[in-house]
Amino acid sequence: MGKVSVAEIKELMKSTGVGMMDCKKALEANEGDMDKAIEFLREKGLATQAKKSGRAAAEGIVTAVVNGNVGVLLEVNTETDFAANTDDIKNFVNAVANTIIEKNPADVEALKAETISGGTSTVADVLTELAGMKIRENIVIRRFVRMEGVLASYIHNGGSIGVMVKLDTELSAEQVSSVGKDVAMQSAALNAPYLKREDVPAEVIDKEREIIIAQMAEDPKMASKPEQVKAKIAEGKVGKYYSENCLLEQAFVKDDKLTVQGYVDTEAKKLGGTITVTDVVRFERGEGVEKKEDNLADEVAKMIK
Repeated sequence: MGKVSVAEIKELMKSTGVGMMDCKKALEANEGDMDKAIEFLREKGLATQAKKSGRAAAEGIVTAVVNGNVGVLLEVNTETDFAANTDDIKNFVNAVANTIIEKNPADVEALKAETISGGTSTVADVLTELAGMKIRENIVIRRFVRMEGVLASYIHNGGSIGVMVKLDTELSAEQVSSVGKDVAMQSAALNAPYLKREDVPAEVIDKEREIIIAQMAEDPKMASKPEQVKAKIAEGKVGKYYSENCLLEQAFVKDDKLTVQGYVDTEAKKLGGTITVTDVVRFERGEGVEKKEDNLADEVAKMIK
């Protein structure tokens, strides 16, 4: 295994986009032969995809694509925001979204087995090549939802949050698009965990009521109040829980004199029809993914070893 020069390492780094230590090892393993070193790195890039999968991917893109009456909300994660902003990742995410629209896979694993939209390779093969040879980061297709019907969507801040809204209406998609987008923007901004009060589990409300009663028991101002008055106060506070946590009961951000439901009803009346929000799905990039905080000194030490 011969020595290689700094100039050779820099040349290989420039032509492949691979890190210094990997380039050094590739040149040493191939006696300084540049072409063989490039081939060596290409093979290694594919071989190390499984190893990369252990690294936290909490950046990435949330995208929404609607084609006629079919739409998809999709999250693809990368390790860095730099990678997420490359054309390679953006094109991949768009192709995956179109694959979901066209093939209607049951889940992420089924999606990976499908031929990618506009290509001849499977989604899994394209993902492996992209992660191992171009981006050199862990890339994860994390989740998606596919909807059919009258749809509207909103993407916030270049893909940090995405929302898709489904509407039941006799009006056209074009007529209700602005209403749907406003509802999606409301969801993006305030992140209500439920669409309407009927969606809130009974045990959640029971627990909320229990907390409210316990709080009143600790409040000296409540000590002299009759039980029936306390009960009314408790129910009023439960009502506030609904108004804060159910999307349709929240104050509308563009006009807080209206609830979101009130806004939808007002706009439907103007359009001469009815509009019912039947489903809202919100993805926030990286939510629930544990981000690994690397220690730079430790990382350098590992590379030297």
